[in-house]
Amino acid sequence: MVGKDMLKIGCHVSAAGGVWNAPKNAADLNCETFQIFTRPPQGGKGAEIDDKTSARFKAEMENYRFKEFVVHTPYYINFGSIEPRIYHGSISVVRQELERSDKLGALYVMTHLGSFKDLGEKDAFKQTKDGLKKVLEDYEGETKLLLEIAAGGGNIIGDTFEELAEIMEPLVKFKGFGGVCFDTQHAFASGYDLRMAHPPTGGAVEVFSEFDKVIGLKHLKMSHINDSKTPLGSRKDRHQHIGDGEIGVEGFKSILEFFSQMSKVKGKMSPFPLILETEHDKVEADIKLLKSLRDNLKK
Repeated sequence: MVGKDMLKIGCHVSAAGGVWNAPKNAADLNCETFQIFTRPPQGGKGAEIDDKTSARFKAEMENYRFKEFVVHTPYYINFGSIEPRIYHGSISVVRQELERSDKLGALYVMTHLGSFKDLGEKDAFKQTKDGLKKVLEDYEGETKLLLEIAAGGGNIIGDTFEELAEIMEPLVKFKGFGGVCFDTQHAFASGYDLRMAHPPTGGAVEVFSEFDKVIGLKHLKMSHINDSKTPLGSRKDRHQHIGDGEIGVEGFKSILEFFSQMSKVKGKMSPFPLILETEHDKVEADIKLLKSLRDNLKK
């Protein structure tokens, strides 16, 4: 089993002033794990990750007793763009993020895929798969690439299990490919009903049963765990604090219960990061609530 002790709860934190500041920022919020950007998310070159930077970051990880963290790629990635500069730039940046994150010791790098509005769905999907193969070719690092499920608005790529499975098909042979980052809000906005069902045969159980059939639970590696400001199937990316949104506390109880019961892969216990991406005005309360829900799961 993954086990509730392997569900590590944290949030996205700032790495401003140097990536080595992130572990303290995470510790200040009582995180057990965390997520960062290693470069400006809206554009611009990231600071070099040299040996000195890597050593300083790892020392701070040890100082604050963190074992795992993850990295999110910048927001401007678009493998479906008709513009060669954007398409090839996306390949370059995601590959760089894998290499930069590997120097820091990240568990995963997750990325959004972009939109097919310029090329049309068929051509954009082919281009996306080709681009991701180029990202992973000859990459030998330990940090793995994850694809994040999208919320579904604006001809977005990867907002259904079927789309993710299609895009993943040529990638699973690569050493650097890890699988899927499951964002609860994005999935809910894309029509996957994670609310608690009564009796509890629907909700998370039903959604992840479908995930297993289409993609396979062995490819489910972490979750962005956010409530939703908008209704089921809204196709809008609008995160909300846990329990204040449409999924609700009972939905998250069911989600955490499922994650805690997932079968282990090849007999190996693997950390399963749960990363909040809610506003920092209440993110510490979100972390506390999720820890309480996790710790009260049936043994």
